[in-house]
Amino acid sequence: MSAFKRKRGGKSNDKKAKKVKFVAGGEETREQAEQEKKNEVTIPPPVSMGRWTNKERVLIFSSRGINFRTRHLMQDLRTMMPHSKADTKMDRKDKLFVVNEVCEIKNCNKCLFFEAKKKQDLYMWISNSPHGPSAKFLVQNSEHLLFLLNCLKGSRPLLSFDPKFDKEPHYALLKELFTQTFATPHYHPKSQPFVDHVYTFSIADDRIWFRNYQIIEEDASLVEIGPRFVLNLIKVFRGSFGGSTLFENPKFKSPNMHRREIRLAAAARVREKQMVKELQKMKRTEAKEDVTTDVTADVFLTPAEDKPVHIQTEAPEPKVVKKNKHKAFKRQRMARR
Repeated sequence: MSAFKRKRGGKSNDKKAKKVKFVAGGEETREQAEQEKKNEVTIPPPVSMGRWTNKERVLIFSSRGINFRTRHLMQDLRTMMPHSKADTKMDRKDKLFVVNEVCEIKNCNKCLFFEAKKKQDLYMWISNSPHGPSAKFLVQNSEHLLFLLNCLKGSRPLLSFDPKFDKEPHYALLKELFTQTFATPHYHPKSQPFVDHVYTFSIADDRIWFRNYQIIEEDASLVEIGPRFVLNLIKVFRGSFGGSTLFENPKFKSPNMHRREIRLAAAARVREKQMVKELQKMKRTEAKEDVTTDVTADVFLTPAEDKPVHIQTEAPEPKVVKKNKHKAFKRQRMARR
């Protein structure tokens, strides 16, 4: 019969990994001791007994004036990230440096701040508070989709990055920011010890596309569960919400400039239509003038005969005017009879 013995030197409630060995019954010899060393197995500590060492906390809030899409997006991010915290909306008149003080009050070292402008443009700040760096993005195509499937709340995600993140320095910096912000810390009290969804960050058309997929257990396939949004990088700063500019996107166009170009293009199309109408009108008037002046109208006209001109040299004789006699009225004539 073989006996199972534990090595001495460890407490019963020790959280570190322990070594155990299998010892065969009988007298101990050198061969048995060597065999015991070979049979030693390292047992990892249980997941629930781990120690929470990564104290990353993310503050997710926004400024006033956001729409319902932004509210849904913020709520989805808070649900996906168990290490996140919320706060009330910040006034527009306050400067962005106030966010660092709010993070310090909330005991957060990372921040996702959504800034709304003109009730239609949404900007997202991702910052490492209070020393930086930070980056500013324009959020585009943010959609709150109702999917049928969903992952476990509080589970830890896998982060998948495009290979382009390792080719350029500013993308490498953003990769580190995304990793520290979106990754759930190990052994977080509100997290679950399971990995059942994937965050993907891909680069296409000079923009960062965020997608969230669930891992299906049956065949390990991926199913999108949302939310989804696109980040257009504007600037990367050295400090938190300011400081010297480390990178500026030369291909970025502000939403105001984009809308202005759309209006100018629409006005150019209207002017082009008006010019086409004027040209058609001029052509019609020219055609009408050609129809009124008929060249064949004088074909059937015959010229008049030439008569000799008679010139009268003598004055004409005066006409004799006969004076009429006074005629009596009919009554007078009847009386004479």
